Amino acid sequence: MSEPLQISEEVADALATGRPVVALETSIVGQGLPPPHNLRAALESEAAIRHEGGVPATVAVLDGRLRVGLSDADLERIAAGAVKVSSRDLGAAIAKCEVGATTVAATMRAAAMAGIRFFATGGIGGVHRGHPEDSRPTSASSAPHRSRCSAPARRSSSTCR
Repeated sequence: MSEPLQISEEVADALATGRPVVALETSIVGQGLPPPHNLRAALESEAAIRHEGGVPATVAVLDGRLRVGLSDADLERIAAGAVKVSSRDLGAAIAKCEVGATTVAATMRAAAMAGIRFFATGGIGGVHRGHPEDSRPTSASSAPHRSRCSAPARRSSSTCR
């Protein structure tokens, strides 16, 4: 049986040589944005990290493996249709060989397994203005690395019922 965690050569090399590596989730690609904005957001996020001298480590479940570091073709597969995979879903998604877009929680788990200390996302669900910091998701509060998001999630009255 092969290892369920597969780290791309580029990400593995960056980790081995001490270059900055930033993990990225794919739920925004699979479920968060409509086409073509989903794929464009992923590619532009990776480009921004590269522009600053880092190596993007985009995470997804593909071909029966938890993949860290994706190709453009991999991102296109996720953008074309993927199931949402949180940390609790990783085993089943890997076993079923699903095309899985990882949530913040699943991406944090993969990053920790790969030894990646930094993570960026467009937003973290469950983090809302006006609420105490300890209301953030458990995965974010117990992660062994730094997380950055552009904004807290916002809920409209129609989604809070």
